[in-house]
Amino acid sequence: MIKSFDIIIPVFRPGETFLRLLSCLEGQRLKYSKLIIFNTVPDNDPSMRGKLEEMVSSTVKNMENVIIRHISEAEFDHAGTRRAAAALSKADAFICMTDDAVPADDRLTEILIGALNRDERIAISYARQLPRKEAGPAEAYTRQFNYPDKSCIKSIKDLDRLGIKTFFASNACCAYKKKIYDQIGGFIDTAIFNEDMIYASNALKNGYMSYYRADAMVYHSHSYTPLKEFSRNFDLGVSQAMHPEVFGGIRSESEGIKLVLGTVRYLSSKGRLMEIPGFILRSGLKLLGYRFGKNYERLSDRAVLRFSMNKKYAEKIVAERHKQDHGR
Repeated sequence: MIKSFDIIIPVFRPGETFLRLLSCLEGQRLKYSKLIIFNTVPDNDPSMRGKLEEMVSSTVKNMENVIIRHISEAEFDHAGTRRAAAALSKADAFICMTDDAVPADDRLTEILIGALNRDERIAISYARQLPRKEAGPAEAYTRQFNYPDKSCIKSIKDLDRLGIKTFFASNACCAYKKKIYDQIGGFIDTAIFNEDMIYASNALKNGYMSYYRADAMVYHSHSYTPLKEFSRNFDLGVSQAMHPEVFGGIRSESEGIKLVLGTVRYLSSKGRLMEIPGFILRSGLKLLGYRFGKNYERLSDRAVLRFSMNKKYAEKIVAERHKQDHGR
């Protein structure tokens, strides 16, 4: 049985949403042991170091339960930063969150930790993501598509039936059983994206299970520009190309097609016909970004640096290329 848990939050330029997140965490029925925050300090705004500490101290009741680490933009890594934070956790479990995911009620942690306690083979439990009030209809449908209102437990036996969704999980709000996490090696050292799905794949292939809890809810959605969506999907493609042991042989495009068709039907049912052409254009850009990412090794250094949302990681990719070229 899990008797204690910590919460891990990487932050970057935190604002009012982060303050609401902290306030909601303080009001949870089941209390965390430690709050572990890794603050990526913007290169052009070192004052965010002090601002972050002020925000936390103004909201958290007991600062003795808070661990704050400041890192540079070059040091941040989707997998490596969370791995470093998890190494500081001494609890039976930890919950990873992002700084823009806000609990919908006071039962979030109680439900996620309870899910881990249901069976010793359950390695992770993750929450349902609800669209924010300002989310457009297409984004709202995307949340509904990826996070339905029915809970489920997934194992490696579901791979033929669910495909890539077998490994789907999200560190916007995801709980990890620490004993299993340590046993199977935790998060990988570095990833441009998808560190949560890579871990889930490893867990399920080791005989464990993941638990999606539709009654554990956070408000979390994005309002990206079309170019940002292109870049985000480029990074998604890069991560899949880098990890064929997870994503190789499993088509992701089929899920994307289902989402596009479902969204078009949803917009039609809501009488938002004028929004459909723009949505289709955005979807085309997302697919283009994804396919460019899947083939990033064939692209020039300039293209990789320009297309990626994670510029610092893209710089590492380019640097590694040059290192390999010099070694030949």
